[in-house]
Amino acid sequence: MLCKRSMTLFTRAQRCLVAQRGPVRANLDPASASELNWVMDIIFTPHATVAGPPARQRRYSWPLALAFCCGLSLGWLGAMGCASASKTEPDFRLMAEAWKTIQRYYVDPSGVQPTDLTYGAISGMVDALGDTGHSTFLTPEMVKELNTTERGEFKGVGIEIQMKNGRAVVVAPLDGSPAQKAGLQPGDQILKVAGEDIADWPLSRVVDHISGRAGTKVTLTIQEARSNRTREVTLVRASIKLHDVSWHRLPGTATAHLRVASFDAGVTPDLKKALVEIQRDKLTGLILDLRNNPGGLLDEAVSVASQFLGGGNVLLAKDAKGVVDAVPVEKGGLATNLPVVVLVNEGSASAAEIVAGALQDSRRARLVGETTFGTGTVLERFKLSDGSALLLAVEEWLTPQGRSFWHQGLTPEVVVSLPADVNPLLPVAERSMTAEQLQHSDDAQLLAALRALNRQTQLTRSPH
Repeated sequence: MLCKRSMTLFTRAQRCLVAQRGPVRANLDPASASELNWVMDIIFTPHATVAGPPARQRRYSWPLALAFCCGLSLGWLGAMGCASASKTEPDFRLMAEAWKTIQRYYVDPSGVQPTDLTYGAISGMVDALGDTGHSTFLTPEMVKELNTTERGEFKGVGIEIQMKNGRAVVVAPLDGSPAQKAGLQPGDQILKVAGEDIADWPLSRVVDHISGRAGTKVTLTIQEARSNRTREVTLVRASIKLHDVSWHRLPGTATAHLRVASFDAGVTPDLKKALVEIQRDKLTGLILDLRNNPGGLLDEAVSVASQFLGGGNVLLAKDAKGVVDAVPVEKGGLATNLPVVVLVNEGSASAAEIVAGALQDSRRARLVGETTFGTGTVLERFKLSDGSALLLAVEEWLTPQGRSFWHQGLTPEVVVSLPADVNPLLPVAERSMTAEQLQHSDDAQLLAALRALNRQTQLTRSPH
């Protein structure tokens, strides 16, 4: 039997979702309250009548359903509960019928776990919103992992993954992580984890199976985005402290290569320190490298962009009612006149896109590389009673000129791709390179950014 705590948790999640959908009321009206009472009755009454099993049942594959290890039908269940075309309130009666049918007729009673059923239904609701790979449900364990990551630490293989078209896709490998060292690239699809086919698995289950104690191993089957080649890679999980900001003077140049790996807490002070050092060394230009940056905290993105902008807005935020609010540049930027070029690729997402879009719209910097990931919504965390949470998109990000990049990304002015077997150069690797080695490196994007910056610097110095 489902416990009352599970039903309360499920109902609270429904209200969180409904509250964010514009004019729809967050509180249940009397009719819905009556329907909810009926739901409680059917769930907790041992002999409640439900429809019998059909004589023959089709099997469907619902690749985007975020059911939590309780079968594919729960993602569909959540979708049915919040996608009614004729109602403004969830159909609790229909959901209760499905839950009761599963409890009574599912062939393996040990698989009918109250918490798993509840989490699966909540995940299905979130998935039905269509904000694939962004809005999501977090189990209590995933909430703890998110808190750790925001502090700049992680335990695991070091990849940011999201769901795209029902597949677990690598957004970006983290700098210095086991995944980066093994050559995983943005866009790579994860087909199997430890030999298990993960087709139709929810994101929470994929994350749970990849994560683990430091020192343990996990084998992933990967389909490479650029070559479509399938390969197996065995990774040793690690506990790593992330270094979000690093920089080095490109050999033989007066240009700083400044890498921001993510926008976790504390990035802005580290960036300011780097900018002071760059100006102290009298460097004449900067390449801001946001490749494979999966994003992070909005406040950090605003503060980072503000270091390069003298005024205006960093972004526009549009809520569910279409109201647009401007987020202005913070005063006191340290590098508002330093020539800048921004490196991006398909692994640049979320907060990284905010920074890139702000500098592009203000004509403060040109973008070089590949079209970004296309994560354009503001997530807000809604805590649920058992320690789980909803990460729910409550606003859409727009660039200062009002451009939407949700699901489409930002397109660079200078489009350059890297071969499938080439990883971007990092500042730490450049410390041991000569000028000649840099010019003959395989990082065509970095070299293109350097050429674009040199042209920009020359134009700035040319008399008018």
